[in-house]
Amino acid sequence: MALVSGYHHLTLCTDGVQEDYDFYTKVLGLYSVKRTVLFDGTIPVYHLYYGSRNGDASTIITTFPFRKPAVFGKRGTNQSKIIQQAIPVGSADYWVDRLNEKGVEAAKTSRFGITRVAFKHPCGIPHELVESPADNRPSIVNEAQGVKPEHGIKGIYGAAIAVFDRTAMDDFLGVGMSMTKEADSDEGLMFSVPNAGGPNSIVEVLHESSGPQGTWTLAGGTIHHLALNTGNEENQLKLKAHLEGLGFTDVSDQKDRNYFKSCYVRSPGGALFEIAWSVEGGWALDEPADQIGTTLVFPPWFEDRRQELIAGLEPAEF
Repeated sequence: MALVSGYHHLTLCTDGVQEDYDFYTKVLGLYSVKRTVLFDGTIPVYHLYYGSRNGDASTIITTFPFRKPAVFGKRGTNQSKIIQQAIPVGSADYWVDRLNEKGVEAAKTSRFGITRVAFKHPCGIPHELVESPADNRPSIVNEAQGVKPEHGIKGIYGAAIAVFDRTAMDDFLGVGMSMTKEADSDEGLMFSVPNAGGPNSIVEVLHESSGPQGTWTLAGGTIHHLALNTGNEENQLKLKAHLEGLGFTDVSDQKDRNYFKSCYVRSPGGALFEIAWSVEGGWALDEPADQIGTTLVFPPWFEDRRQELIAGLEPAEF
C-alpha cells in the first residue's frame, strides 16, 4: 500500500526576492500563501510560498531567494532539473503568448507525447507548464492578474531529474516510493506518483551523462527538493523506516516546519526528496485563514530574533 499521495510542495533556491515574487504572482498568477524565513542556519533568508488562494496541497511552490555574495548554485546532472505545473489541455498557446509578452522567453515543446510550455525562472531554473489530461482539479483563477479559469495553473504536475545513470532511480522511486513506471524511452523515464483519486502527478528521469555535476548545497539558481505528501505522521514514519530498510540510511530525523513536519532523503540520482504532512491548522496557524500570505511571520522559536532577521532580509515590495 502506497504511503504517499501526490506532492506536498516543490522548493527552489532562487536569486532576488522581488523578481521571484513578481514571477510567481504577476506572471504565473499564483497567490502568496506564506511569507516567512529559512528555519535552518543563522543567515536571514526569506522563505516564500505560492499556490492556490487557500494553499491547497499539491499546488505549493516554495522558494528561498538566496541572493548572497559569491554564493550561487551550479545547475547540472545528478540534480533536480525542471519544475513542472499542470495547465488545462489546449491552453499552451495562451501561456506562450502571455509569458513572451511579459518578457519571459517561452516556447511550446513536447516530451512523452505531452504538450508543454518551456521557460525559465529569472534566476535560470527551467520550468514547464504541462497540458495534463488526467488532472481534474479546478484552475487557480487570478482575475487581478488576468488569469481566467480556462487557462489557470492547476497545481504541481511534477519535476524532471537529470542523472548520470537513470537505472539507479528504479528501486528508489518504484520500490521505495511506490511509484509506477509509465514510460521508458530514449526521452527518459516517467514515473507516476500514487494519488488517492487525485491529480495525476509525475517524476521524470532524464539521462544526461555528459553534463557537469550539479551542486546540492542551499544556493541560488537550483532546485532544492521535491516534497511528497504522506498525509499524516504515521505514514511518514512508516515510509522513513521502509526507505531505511531498503538501504537508504541517510533519511533525516523529522524536522518541524511549523506548518508541516518533514523528513529528507537523497535519492541515488542526486535529487533530494522530502516526505511531509501538514499539521492541523496548516497555513492559518499564524494568520487568519482568509489572509494567509499577507504578512511576514516567524516560527515561535525565532520571535526573539525578529528584528535581527528583518534587518538582514533583502528589501522587497509585496
